[in-house]
Amino acid sequence: MTNVRFAVLQISCVVISGLVGALVPQIPTAALHDPSAYASQIADMHTRYDPLSILGFNVGPGMVDLFERLGFFQVFNTPWFVGLLALLAVSITVCTLDRTPRLWYGVRRITVEQPPEFFDLRLAERARFAGASLSADDVSQILRRKHFKVRRVKANDGAVEWVYGDRNQYFKMATLLTHLGLILFLAGGAITAAFGFETVVFVGEGQTAPVQPVGTPHDLLVKNIHFDAPQRADGSFEDFSTDLAVYQDGVEIARKTIRVNDPLQVGGFVFHQNTFGPSANIDVRDSTGQLVWTGPVILAGQFLGLPQGFLTIPGSTIGLLLVIETDASGMPILAVSGLGPSAADGSSDIVFESVLAVGTTSEPSQTAGYSITWDGTGAWTGMVVKNDPGAPIIWIAFMCLIAGLILSFYFPRRRVWGRFESSGLSVAMLADRYVDGKREFDALLDVLAGRGGGTPERGSFSAPPAPSASPSPSP
Repeated sequence: MTNVRFAVLQISCVVISGLVGALVPQIPTAALHDPSAYASQIADMHTRYDPLSILGFNVGPGMVDLFERLGFFQVFNTPWFVGLLALLAVSITVCTLDRTPRLWYGVRRITVEQPPEFFDLRLAERARFAGASLSADDVSQILRRKHFKVRRVKANDGAVEWVYGDRNQYFKMATLLTHLGLILFLAGGAITAAFGFETVVFVGEGQTAPVQPVGTPHDLLVKNIHFDAPQRADGSFEDFSTDLAVYQDGVEIARKTIRVNDPLQVGGFVFHQNTFGPSANIDVRDSTGQLVWTGPVILAGQFLGLPQGFLTIPGSTIGLLLVIETDASGMPILAVSGLGPSAADGSSDIVFESVLAVGTTSEPSQTAGYSITWDGTGAWTGMVVKNDPGAPIIWIAFMCLIAGLILSFYFPRRRVWGRFESSGLSVAMLADRYVDGKREFDALLDVLAGRGGGTPERGSFSAPPAPSASPSPSP
């Protein structure tokens, strides 16, 4: 679990899986819980890919079936993808636990007394002030001004004194925050996948609709009080918004005008404005004049490019297929088709066909005994409703990750040693790889020189040459 190659393999598998999920169309989450919607999505995939041929072989149908079995149309909800994330979370946890003791030992271990060899001028960031008038107090004061924590040790005989400065000593532990952030990201995603809820709700103006499946205790109801979609002079939509109310157990618990980037949040649910479309406001009365339906019918489908909707007349086996179109004069008309129960071959029995203008009522004798009145058009709103229990964990993960990265990259550790002897002052510096050690060491030497140190003696440090390959022995 702590092997770097194994970690790279895991991350590569997750990345490849994510690419599959990004490149292959994914079935909406709401459709995964609705068998009819899922079947419709798979049918759409067949329509899209069935014509695909490679080298003259029609591979489309088989590819769709294979992708469905492998879960490529719902990558981020498949057990194998969740398993990859779980394995990665375990690996990060084990790696963190394995690294923490060594990391803690590294930041806690402090050696103030360094031998003369440590200050060898042939090493990087080393200098010597011969016969300097600088004192240990002077160097300590300079280091403190540069936010170093200073420690001082004097030899038993008093001949040598060391001054040690440490800046950002414990900030290297911030990498643990980064690891924690990664683990929490994966945990938050797993919680959302396991316990989260997402659906799409279409509601006509003035209508209500349940959010959760019917029968859910304390189910939420949403009501589209008013929908507004103002248009510009060129006919394009300037904005669209919904005056939305949310009810629970018959009591209004929230109300807000929502827009695309301004959702309503209540009870752990978030209501996002997503889409909209036209509706047909109709009244339906039976042969006795009794009102059996009144309100908008959502026209969320399309028929030959025209808005289409469907309504089953309450208490009957007749369904109404509604299509809005225009007549020769450009006036809107509503085409109404009455559909009876499906025949044995699956086809629908057309009971009647009628055309209505705004404000007109059909003849009952021509519409199976029902009087159908078209009061005009309205609008429906479409919302994505989410309950994401992992969101708070994701936010904590985000803060941990950002804090760990900032502390690691912008507050790296620096350490400075000063060795005072009768012959002068030796100075050395060590810094993490994110620090421009040479620049900071030069700046420190300038300050020391300005305080009476004089011109420092510097070595000519150069990186050791790479070893050359040994010549092959002669046969």
